[in-house]
Amino acid sequence: MVHPVPAEPGRRTRRRLVSAGLVGSIGDGIYVPLTMLFVHSLTALSLTSIGAGLTVAGLCALAFMPAAGVLIDRFGGRRVLIGVLALRAAGFAAYPFAHSYPAFLAIALVVAVGMWASPPSQQALIGDIARGAERDRLLAWDRSLRNAGMGCGSLAAAGMLAWNGRAGFVAASVALAAVFALAAVLVSRIPSVHGGAGRREGPRGGYRQVLADRPYLLLTAANFLIAFGYTAQAIALPIFLTRDAGLPDALAGAVFALNTVLVAALGVPAARLTLRGRRTRTAAAGALVFALSFAGFAVLPQLSDGGRTRLLVAVLAVAVLYTAGELIHSAPSQGLSVQAAPDHLRGRYLATYQLSWSLCRTLAPVLLGLLLDAGPRHLWTALALTVLAGAAVLLYAERLLPAHVVGSTRTPTAARPEDVCAAPHGSKSNTRA
Repeated sequence: MVHPVPAEPGRRTRRRLVSAGLVGSIGDGIYVPLTMLFVHSLTALSLTSIGAGLTVAGLCALAFMPAAGVLIDRFGGRRVLIGVLALRAAGFAAYPFAHSYPAFLAIALVVAVGMWASPPSQQALIGDIARGAERDRLLAWDRSLRNAGMGCGSLAAAGMLAWNGRAGFVAASVALAAVFALAAVLVSRIPSVHGGAGRREGPRGGYRQVLADRPYLLLTAANFLIAFGYTAQAIALPIFLTRDAGLPDALAGAVFALNTVLVAALGVPAARLTLRGRRTRTAAAGALVFALSFAGFAVLPQLSDGGRTRLLVAVLAVAVLYTAGELIHSAPSQGLSVQAAPDHLRGRYLATYQLSWSLCRTLAPVLLGLLLDAGPRHLWTALALTVLAGAAVLLYAERLLPAHVVGSTRTPTAARPEDVCAAPHGSKSNTRA
């Protein structure tokens, strides 16, 4: 069955799409840094029980991901994204009333399901409304603005920490509920996409086809390995910089600020450049830059005796190299995940790919904690080898992927803020993407 190719998204559709992503990422930026304090202040539960509950909720949410893929294929990314955003809004609105441990677990599960199901729903929506280079373009804008939103949310979270007492966290709960409700409203105003959901599957439809698609599973495995490079920044890097490199706590935050600013400012221009070549090779090059930055981090402790200024300059230089790896890898790897997914099973494919991120983030605290205890040399060596293995898998998968998945159909046009609301460019694609 041949499905009609939807028209390229108009100005209002793009504006609402990227605005919803920006608003939702502000909520993520508020919640992620404050998670333990947020729940502890609202529920009065012990930190140990909260940590265990969040872990259980996260694992249960992972089990829900296959069902999320089915729902996306049945109802479309737009409807499912509205649902998961509303689910997150309801969860945060209910947190102040979680006066028992079972109530906390139930709410934590609702929030975790919404968090894990949001990325594949958003990417499926972009896949439904755009094709070819325009799809890459919208993915790049979504990713860049989400980084900016995370930064703004983190600043808001820092301000809320200055508001002592439970009242500040109740206000944060209300703000989070309002933010995700607003994001759901913005998505609901995006026109429905016909032909993007409820399509008939062939005799090998469903997850059987996903599991039989060896090239896509290779892409997912490669992303799982390279994703440890991303998680290292939030989990291992703060401890390494302060404990092993001797950087003061206040200055360690400069690394995260630099990364956030660069990714938000350069995300779209970098995507425009990286998508000119083969997605697999460019993504592998990004993993190689990651590995080089890990080698740079490994030698930082040897510079701690040369003065604080010299150390800070070296740290920021390596942080720029790390950010370059992120910018080079992120756009082509995300493009691969969406372009390689067939239209009628896009939800299942993207839900499977999302598991590579979710599983990595679930395992990373334990694995990186063990490596931190073993010493910085073990940490950075293991991370470098892991991302290089991911790069090798990407290069191997290139031989098995269709040409339209490996190479961009057309280079996106110049990335200017007003372009995301401009007239469509009419990129072409009549393939699986």
